[in-house]
Amino acid sequence: MKTRYGALLAYDGTAYQGFQRQPAPNPTIQAAVEAALGKVCGRDVRIVAAGRTDAGVHAAGQVIAFDVTWRHSESELQRAVNAQLPMDIALKSCWLAPGFHPRYDALWRQYAYRINTPAARNPLTARYEWQLAGMELDGAGMQAAAEHCLGERDFAAFGTPPQASSSNTIRQVFESRWSEAETESGSIYTYRIRGTAFLYHMVRRMVGTMVSVGRGRLNVGEFADILHSRDLQRAKGLAPPQGLTLEAVEYPPGIWAAGTKGE
Repeated sequence: MKTRYGALLAYDGTAYQGFQRQPAPNPTIQAAVEAALGKVCGRDVRIVAAGRTDAGVHAAGQVIAFDVTWRHSESELQRAVNAQLPMDIALKSCWLAPGFHPRYDALWRQYAYRINTPAARNPLTARYEWQLAGMELDGAGMQAAAEHCLGERDFAAFGTPPQASSSNTIRQVFESRWSEAETESGSIYTYRIRGTAFLYHMVRRMVGTMVSVGRGRLNVGEFADILHSRDLQRAKGLAPPQGLTLEAVEYPPGIWAAGTKGE
């Protein structure tokens, strides 16, 4: 008899064409995880996820679920699957999850976007941040723009619905803020956004447009006008994918089992 399991998944998305399975030979996170599960369980396995990340986007807290026949412990299943996964993908934890659906049961999702402004580009961190070498950004201006995105709003100016059958572009955002840290090589700007769900390319377009504010190409009022316009053509800045990470997905008490925060 098959049993449903939930798992916390982390991956470096650099080598993949996004999360969702695509026709061969395009490599995807979903295909890699399903192949590993298939080897462990001896049959085809399909996974469902809390959300789909774009090509080149990373995850520290993606949540998935799958149905398999397994007679050993959850920790043994985790170890067995990790032994079959490539080094840039890993199950951080695994738990029994009857009736669980990672997408429909989710309360919110949180993403982080990292920007570095080193004096010269740094190849050792380039896979995980947008490097704007030698550039100064107006952090206060970007924060003021970010605050316009709080609450329940129509974000049609920044993205499209992930499902072709949907026309709903209204999303609720609980957190939208920039933080800044100084390092020996330059300033690190990190944008965090937490909301019920996100449109396709929404976070990357928001970041790209806020960086235009930080560079003085737009003012905060113009950013707000773009947001309220619902015109996708006006938000022209699309931040590159490597700076974006799916950090966390939250669920109601009782669904989020002990141990799902990883080890």
